[in-house]
Amino acid sequence: MAAIDDISIIPSVLPADFANLGGAIRDLEQAGVDRIQWDVMDGVFVPNLTFGPDVIKATRSYCDIPFEAHLMIEAPDQYLSDYVSAGCNQLIIHAESTKHLHRSLGRVKSLGVKAGVALNPATPIEMIENVIDLVDMILVMTVNPGFGGQAYISTMAKKITSARELAQAADHLVEVEVDGGISSSTVVHAARAGARALVAGSSLFRHPEGLKSAVSELRALALASI
Repeated sequence: MAAIDDISIIPSVLPADFANLGGAIRDLEQAGVDRIQWDVMDGVFVPNLTFGPDVIKATRSYCDIPFEAHLMIEAPDQYLSDYVSAGCNQLIIHAESTKHLHRSLGRVKSLGVKAGVALNPATPIEMIENVIDLVDMILVMTVNPGFGGQAYISTMAKKITSARELAQAADHLVEVEVDGGISSSTVVHAARAGARALVAGSSLFRHPEGLKSAVSELRALALASI
């Protein structure tokens, strides 16, 4: 079964006003985004600290669109149920963060939510070939994780294309998502390579015409490119 061809725009809330996260999420939903990504960082797997499940849970009532937790944390298994309880519909585990990726993805599935697997720039797509039966989404990182506002790594195009080919060969629906440096100047590159879910942060929040225009612009550019 082929991966979907609709374009999804997914904001990272890292650039949002942390003192008004509920309002920021409500504004993003009204701007037309497809879901919200929470970049969960532990200061160990990546050199930064961000949100825990309690913060996510506190904002869940502010919008109706899905939440996904991008777990940039070491040994994520012990925390999976906390993020599901917080209201996340999809959990994304880094292939590099767990010794037993198959087991970790199985635990996500057992919680009744979608399982995503993320690959850092240096991690080959072959890392997930043998667990694709448990994967609902492949996330190709186009920056090294840890901080927002980084420059898009254009050499990830081959990996994005390989991820889409792996997704299309699966016997179930697998989404291909790209995260890192997505803006009006890079979204076409990512979409042409095969991404259909596009995570953006700084480019949305800093758009001179506001969130709604930023979301519409990214979606239109991506759709036109495919």
